[in-house]
Amino acid sequence: MIDMKNKTIVITGGAGFIGSNLARDLSKDNQVSVVDNLSTGRLENIQDLIENQQINFIKGSITDLDLLQQTFNEIDYVFHQAAIPSVPRSVNDPLSSHHANVTGTLNVFLAARDNQIKKVVYASSSSVYGDTPTLPKKEDMNPSPLSPYAVGKLTGEYYAQVFSTVYDLPVASLRYFNVYGPGQDPLSEYAAVIPKFITLMLNNKPPIVFGDGAQTRDFTFIKDVIQANKKAAECKATGVFNIACGTRISINDLVSLLSDETQKHTKPIFEDPRPGDILHSLADISKAKQQLNYQPHYSMKQGLQETVQWFQQ
Repeated sequence: MIDMKNKTIVITGGAGFIGSNLARDLSKDNQVSVVDNLSTGRLENIQDLIENQQINFIKGSITDLDLLQQTFNEIDYVFHQAAIPSVPRSVNDPLSSHHANVTGTLNVFLAARDNQIKKVVYASSSSVYGDTPTLPKKEDMNPSPLSPYAVGKLTGEYYAQVFSTVYDLPVASLRYFNVYGPGQDPLSEYAAVIPKFITLMLNNKPPIVFGDGAQTRDFTFIKDVIQANKKAAECKATGVFNIACGTRISINDLVSLLSDETQKHTKPIFEDPRPGDILHSLADISKAKQQLNYQPHYSMKQGLQETVQWFQQ
């Protein structure tokens, strides 16, 4: 087990929601550089880290292989978070999604291989499972992607596997399940459900639910995701790992939990389901527990409490 201290680290997509939280955590004990072209990441997520010289910020894209080759020089670890992170957006614009999520990821692996990076931790997604009715989702199930975004993430996993076996570049691919927490952008039209609901409710507006609200999700608090990334870098394990809570909640129950947390009891508006959205998700996290020593620490209630507090401030 390696201790993630005094290392040189690059985080791609480090101005995004997950990447910026990772940068904030890792920069306490390590020398961190962030690469982000700010197409979906936001500078305000890391502005204080840049101003206090806690991180080195490089504005650029993972589609620029030369930039990555230079940036990865003399780096120990790469946390590859950069992506165009939205199922609906990928359905509307598959080509941009492919360019960032597939070509960009291949570039990251090439530059990591050429610079002898000790390990790459790659942000994959539970969307690769698609809507197979079997629950919980296990890593050895046949993937069944329903969107260009999911296809891109799965392609990245296959590249990770090839680079691990053919080029001896250790890669751990983390399949995130519905990550939420402080710092998530509620304003994008493709925003995740929790920040969107919280913002609407705090403004006395009804949350908008796509479908009947009976669909279930395995939500994962951001601090558990940060822990999973560090554990994945610190150990020798490679391959694919589900990162989640291992519990699920319906969207209707989520609305009622948030009503309690925000003290706002507005009835949701129900709209038609969106294309590419899955009905149910629940992760089997036993592999991550065994091989990464990952253990989720936050219940849904605790995670929502911290998240609502952040939005209220």
